[in-house]
Amino acid sequence: MTTLSSSLERIDLRTSPEIKELIVRAATTAGVSLSAFLIACAQDRAKQILAESENLTLSPRDWDAFFTALDHADKPRPQLQAAANDYMQWRKLRPAPE
Repeated sequence: MTTLSSSLERIDLRTSPEIKELIVRAATTAGVSLSAFLIACAQDRAKQILAESENLTLSPRDWDAFFTALDHADKPRPQLQAAANDYMQWRKLRPAPE
């Protein structure tokens, strides 16, 4: 017989009696335990916050500017090429660290 072992973490919270009563009432109304309610709400909100901070939304004008920049990404960059050449020359003069 195989036993599945799941590791669970604990989160302790402190709140006012009024907030606790509100949350308990909502969990009861939803028909779930207090823990399940808090976890579901926290998880939904965490996903929302991360989606807002990790996704980029552009206006049509900004979208066009972004793609225009990408279309010209292969344009020669003399200063960048000069910096790369200088670096390569510098590396040739210095031995690699051991």
